[in-house]
Amino acid sequence: MTKILACVDGSPYTPSVCDHAAWAAARTGDPVELLHAIGRRDIPSVPHGLDLSGSLDAGETERLMAELAEMDARRAKLMQGRGRAVLEDARARVQAAGVAQAEVRLRNGDLLDALAEAEGDARLTVIGKRGSAADFAQSHLGSNLERVVRASRKPVLVASRDFKPVERFLIAFDGSASATRAVEAVAGGTLLRGLDCRLLTVGANPAEANPALDGAAARLREAGYRVQVDILPGEPEEVIPDHAARNGVDLLVMGAYGHSRIRQLIVGSTTTAMVRACRIPVLMVR
Repeated sequence: MTKILACVDGSPYTPSVCDHAAWAAARTGDPVELLHAIGRRDIPSVPHGLDLSGSLDAGETERLMAELAEMDARRAKLMQGRGRAVLEDARARVQAAGVAQAEVRLRNGDLLDALAEAEGDARLTVIGKRGSAADFAQSHLGSNLERVVRASRKPVLVASRDFKPVERFLIAFDGSASATRAVEAVAGGTLLRGLDCRLLTVGANPAEANPALDGAAARLREAGYRVQVDILPGEPEEVIPDHAARNGVDLLVMGAYGHSRIRQLIVGSTTTAMVRACRIPVLMVR
């Protein structure tokens, strides 16, 4: 049985992640699993290689080491308690949204390790656009977002700050293999079935774009979607968010990998302008 896997961290985006996961579960009939990874501490209480023997006598050193060990134990216990509280609050939220079956998974260690363990039977992974620094770094994306998109073997739904039920969606199509897989995922899945669909290519030569666009549109119409096709000039990071906003689009769908400008914008090493610019959730398909 498949599931919707939602990564929650107690940040301001967590309620939206829960709401998007509950929406996806209602559309697919899947249960929700809520994942919280506590993470490894980057700075230990006793720095590696620190020698205190020259400044403290043996008794003072022993007492200090015991206090630091106790501090680590208390911190670990607090983080475990916080993690359980985050998960229980998230479970209550998705259940209030109508999800009958919601499980929780608390893991120590890196998020990617926890994700690799949990996503085997997931239909979809949901993560927030930003994490705990959302209110302080609004022009930046969460530190885990790109790592999750690169590592996940499943489609990743990047939740916007506020949830809104999806009525119409836009597929950013550049003719690449990943964009074609995104079209096929939409056509063959149940998540977006029955919703209005727009298919958009940006900056392409219309004569070159039409064959690929026609094939993508035909596949979607064959699956029962109402499709409007557009070809617009300009830069994708500017045109796509503007087109989505002007046309009341609630969700952007695109391939997560490829060799186009769109790929560089989403998972490139220098910019994530597209996701930053969009105020709507983004569904990325590998």
